[in-house]
Amino acid sequence: MTLPPVTRFAPSPTGYLHLGHVVSALHARKTAGPSGRFLVRIEDIDTTRCTPALTEALREDLQWLGLWPVEPVLQQSRHMGAYASVLDHLRQRGLLYPCFCTRSDIAAAASGQRAPDGSALYPGTCRTRALNTGALESGRAPTWRLDMQRALNEIHGVPSWYEAGHGRIAGRADEFGDIVLGRRDTGMSYHLCVTHDDALQGVTCITRGQDLYAATSIHRVIQTLMKWPEPEYRHHALILDESGKKLSKRDGAEGVRALRAMGWPAENVLTHPLVVQALADS
Repeated sequence: MTLPPVTRFAPSPTGYLHLGHVVSALHARKTAGPSGRFLVRIEDIDTTRCTPALTEALREDLQWLGLWPVEPVLQQSRHMGAYASVLDHLRQRGLLYPCFCTRSDIAAAASGQRAPDGSALYPGTCRTRALNTGALESGRAPTWRLDMQRALNEIHGVPSWYEAGHGRIAGRADEFGDIVLGRRDTGMSYHLCVTHDDALQGVTCITRGQDLYAATSIHRVIQTLMKWPEPEYRHHALILDESGKKLSKRDGAEGVRALRAMGWPAENVLTHPLVVQALADS
């Protein structure tokens, strides 16, 4: 017997909701269907950019759109201790190491090499370097990187994932290098927090934009290391601007709040031509 799906919409309140978020939320709700569970999660681990005012605005806009769930909403900033426990667990297993490289250090060492997600490929500079006590004493905290090769050895290879409509997809985790799981600024990385919460909330189908397709390889490594359940994935089309770039809060993309202020009814936002087209393209 197949159980009804559990999906989630997980925005980060670093700005106001835009039409791209509406597409993601509608995908998740549609996938859950009438018998499944549609959850909302507030991913606000970036305490510098995520503010209480923006979190409240997100809640108001989702309620206005009819996309606020009946079930309680998990807010990541209230669960930092749980993420720290996972980080410590991986550290105790010898899978993490401290890194003191700056962005410019990494860019120079990478020599233009890129990971599948487009980020600079970290060459493992600090992997064999002893813990730099002097850097810690001077106030410069390290980031904590996953020793990817050691992790892949432990789980016996690169894990794949199941993409709805496409079958098993070969993972590319070995092409990412040693990714950051403990950040210097926010403490935790997106990769660690999102996989933890998907497991905690029992999410069985993860719907999200194509911009996160490559990150799935990393998430499958963490899930396998932690023996968390493997969800199904559905990566949907993005709304692009006139230059072909995805809508972004940072770029001042047309927001739900602005449309509300212009007198748009919620139903018109949900059926905006850009939203309808993105849903059709997925």
